[in-house]
Amino acid sequence: MILCTFATLFGQLTSSRIRSDFISDTANAANRLQERLTITPHSPAGYKIRPSLELYGYPNNAAIRLFWGDRRPLPGGTTPSAPDLGPPLEAGTRESNGYLIETRYAFVRSEGASAAQLAIPLWIEYARPLEDLESTINQLRLLLVLGVLGGALLALLGGLALARRSLRPVTDLTAAAQEIARTRDPDRHVPEPPTDDEVAELARTFDEMLTSLEASRQETEDALTRQRDFVADASHELRTPLTSILANLELLSDGLEGEGKEAASSALRSSQRMRRIVADLLLLARNDDQQTATQGSVDLALVTREAASEAEALTSDHLLTVEVDGSVVISGDQDQLHRMVTNLVENAVRHTPSGTSIKVRLDSSVTSAILTVEDNGPGIPSERRGQIFERFVRHAGDSGGSTGLGLAIVSTVAEAHNGRVLVEDAEPGARFVVELPLFETNGS
Repeated sequence: MILCTFATLFGQLTSSRIRSDFISDTANAANRLQERLTITPHSPAGYKIRPSLELYGYPNNAAIRLFWGDRRPLPGGTTPSAPDLGPPLEAGTRESNGYLIETRYAFVRSEGASAAQLAIPLWIEYARPLEDLESTINQLRLLLVLGVLGGALLALLGGLALARRSLRPVTDLTAAAQEIARTRDPDRHVPEPPTDDEVAELARTFDEMLTSLEASRQETEDALTRQRDFVADASHELRTPLTSILANLELLSDGLEGEGKEAASSALRSSQRMRRIVADLLLLARNDDQQTATQGSVDLALVTREAASEAEALTSDHLLTVEVDGSVVISGDQDQLHRMVTNLVENAVRHTPSGTSIKVRLDSSVTSAILTVEDNGPGIPSERRGQIFERFVRHAGDSGGSTGLGLAIVSTVAEAHNGRVLVEDAEPGARFVVELPLFETNGS
């Protein structure tokens, strides 16, 4: 835009100057011809004209015509190939038939044999083709157009080269940031440009930010590690005294009567619930610590039937249906898988009203075992589905019967066995689907 604006202004000014110079040169040439022109008769019908009209007009490609005072053409007073521009009308400047014409009325000297000078009235027409002027202006415009295009191209190439060179540090920073994001390696550093400018300051700030983030991440990891160790150690240490408490409470419950027996039974139930919470916390802590569970071939069909039977014994107001055929062998820890199935069934029992139908089904595909626990209860609101597998998240309206760890353990066990758990609509109700890979040596 700057080049185009400059070229337009420069072209207009230069064209005006060229046109003005053309007119001025034409007028000056006509004036000089008027001053220098002499006519000398050398025969009754012939005249010798000085300077030579053809030679005088040649530098400017001009056409020159001479007329007597009464506007009759002067014999021999016309340059070759001069166009017919009509008789002179009045002194001055005009344009006609593509020519700029300067007309002068003058008394021209006439020298005789005796050198006596006479003044002869003549009309002088000095005409230059406007085509020469337009050609010069068009050449100027062409040069300006080529200059704009060439200048724009050079500016573009120079700008690209300069931008590429200037943005190379930013590109290196971006590439380093993408590599850090891909590898998640906070020990990597971004390259710092050799020039001490804003980009170098950005690189240093970015490095300082990575260092701070790594320190913060390390502090968080250390805190989480200490917390996991504490939970695991506490859970492990609590198992022995809880076992002793449960054994004693069972003896007391069997040996007491009346209110004492009821109090002992209540304490026994609370202790059993505490033991289960401790076991759940220990399982989660071990999985958080990435401790590999005991792996072996497990018949998931058998585990599913046993877990469903245990859950069925705990409720009499739900209709529980188990559809398990044959044997489905996977690789995993039998106790954890048993806990996973039990938690799914108990979750369906706990959060659905009496009379709800619960269906447990186990299928298998070419590569996976698919466990489905479905109910026709009220279902799970869509806005809570992203939270139900988090720890200590309870169902709306839960008055304390749930610890909020059941579905978290289901998700943890599924992930520990390279599987996944999904929640879907059963229309009505909810459907939990667990997909686990089959045992490697199992035929497919």
